[in-house]
Amino acid sequence: MNRRRLLALMVKEVLQIRRDLSSLYIAFVLPLVLLLLIGYGVSLDAKDIRLAVVLEQPTPKATSLVAAFRNSTFFTVTELRQRQLAEAGMVAGRYRGVVLLGNDFDALVGRGQQAAIQVLLDGTDANTARLTKGYVEGVWTKWLGHEARAAGQSLTLPISAETRVWFNPALESRHFLIPGLIAIIMTLTGTILTALVVAREWERGTMEALIATPVGRLELLVGKLAPYFVLGMGGMALSVLVGLVVYDVPLRGSVWVLALSSSLYMVAALSMGLLISTIARNQFVAGQVAIVAAFMPAFMLSGFVFEPSSMPLWVDLLSRVVAARYFVTILQTLFLAGDVWSVVWPNCLALTAIAAFFLALTWKRTRKSLE
Repeated sequence: MNRRRLLALMVKEVLQIRRDLSSLYIAFVLPLVLLLLIGYGVSLDAKDIRLAVVLEQPTPKATSLVAAFRNSTFFTVTELRQRQLAEAGMVAGRYRGVVLLGNDFDALVGRGQQAAIQVLLDGTDANTARLTKGYVEGVWTKWLGHEARAAGQSLTLPISAETRVWFNPALESRHFLIPGLIAIIMTLTGTILTALVVAREWERGTMEALIATPVGRLELLVGKLAPYFVLGMGGMALSVLVGLVVYDVPLRGSVWVLALSSSLYMVAALSMGLLISTIARNQFVAGQVAIVAAFMPAFMLSGFVFEPSSMPLWVDLLSRVVAARYFVTILQTLFLAGDVWSVVWPNCLALTAIAAFFLALTWKRTRKSLE
């Protein structure tokens, strides 16, 4: 590998980036826009759940329980008098859940007997239904404790559970999603950086002129990857900064470990994009293949939203060849838990193997000919 030719290739790529700013848009503007849109738009938290409370006969204790639901930050409460109106509203989609309090609620509670509360849930969104059920039970338990203290008694439960949440005490889903989202976005931008740019050279005929020079295959690969690696790492740094500043996601791990793992992943993404461009040689086709072959598997199979272990076995096995699965695990660990080496190193080794695989394929497909 001739260093002068390699340097000339890198300078040529830098000049091309300066003349055609699309690479800068892909590296910096696209991650910023996607982080802001998806970061604020995607959340696993359920807030302001529309809840109808049917109070057939207003009584002091029943009214007190309704007030407890109103004071909860999770619910937007509508008080009704008839069950039929609540059921019709849930069918129409106006309510996510219905709580029914019977006429004998006060009498049963006053005598210390079990007072039944019926809860109807909209199961079309299973995740929201489960959260609503848990929130209703939480409000009910808290209200029972308040009533017991007001009566000078202690609330006795058969089991007392003391819960402590590690790594994400506030249970903010955004703290879990943003690190994974950074990995997904860098998959898209890293792959497109080389897929579209190199395919554009094939369309414009500049690649043929480059092939006619004495440049070797290794010089060509390194000269293409190095400038876009710097761009990709710059976009990665910007994405991490947005996660820390805008979304207030903690970074408990080492910056150097983050830089190392990000470098391995960026090499894998850029190599995959370069491989796509050598096969497609057309910008439109390269873009479509990049989305289907890189972005969609990273989004669906990386653990960003869906836990791979909960998938069917064959899907779980398929996800193990997706580089984003290992990078998402590394980022979530570094951001929320810290430098957990038993997690970081095996996933870094997997990223190294995947990056080497794509580099080898790209090397094999890159020929000094037009065929």
